[in-house]
Amino acid sequence: MVWTMQDAKNKFSEVVERARQEGPQRVQRHGKDAVYVVSSEEWSRLQGSNRSLADLLLSSPLAWTELVVDRDRSVLREVDL
Repeated sequence: MVWTMQDAKNKFSEVVERARQEGPQRVQRHGKDAVYVVSSEEWSRLQGSNRSLADLLLSSPLAWTELVVDRDRSVLREVDL
């Protein structure tokens, strides 16, 4: 649903309840999108996807297993610079 800023202010409790029940609520000011009101569950879900690569790798079940990497030992090629 799209709310005007004035309606969102006047019916804030309803905006919050609809965000919890129906999903994000769009609020416009001067006919343009200003903000979205989202439930705390939705916010947590969205924030979870912004973890750093290090956090993601450390949370892996394989994080503390031994990694074996075979190095390519072939002769390097000559390059003219």
